[in-house]
Amino acid sequence: MSDDNTTWQFLTFQQNTEVFGIDIRRIKEVLEIRDITPLPRSSEFMRGVINLRGQVVPVIDLKLKFGFEKTEFTVDTCIIILELKIEGDICFFGVLADSVNEVIDISDDDIAPPPKIGSNVDTAYIYGVGKIGKRFVVILDALNLCTFEEMDVIHGVIEEEVTIDDPAE
Repeated sequence: MSDDNTTWQFLTFQQNTEVFGIDIRRIKEVLEIRDITPLPRSSEFMRGVINLRGQVVPVIDLKLKFGFEKTEFTVDTCIIILELKIEGDICFFGVLADSVNEVIDISDDDIAPPPKIGSNVDTAYIYGVGKIGKRFVVILDALNLCTFEEMDVIHGVIEEEVTIDDPAE
């Protein structure tokens, strides 16, 4: 390995039979599945919100976003909480995963650009494909999983619902 080759760490997780990875620097924490409160008038992939130590955090279903079937909750299902800076604002949101695997190291040399054809996932969400021995990990671009516009709409719905349900108002 050359001196200028950087190694990155990715949290890997399962969605159906596919293995995905997200840059560990974007992950705040991983939670066991818990009650998710649905929000009316939100996108299909937006499963609802959770209370994370007093903060309302939206949770999206990556399977629905990627065009798969809805995530069914099992004992292994978890919520990966991402912390992203989008247009200057810190945003937290959760993504559902069938299960979390492990943190892996992948060097720049072992990451190929997203495939132009043949992927089950829109390549706008893919940073690249990492090669680990004989297997591949689809590395997601955390910043593109939920656009600023989508986060703005989600937070607008959250604020509207909290205002409507707040007895102090």
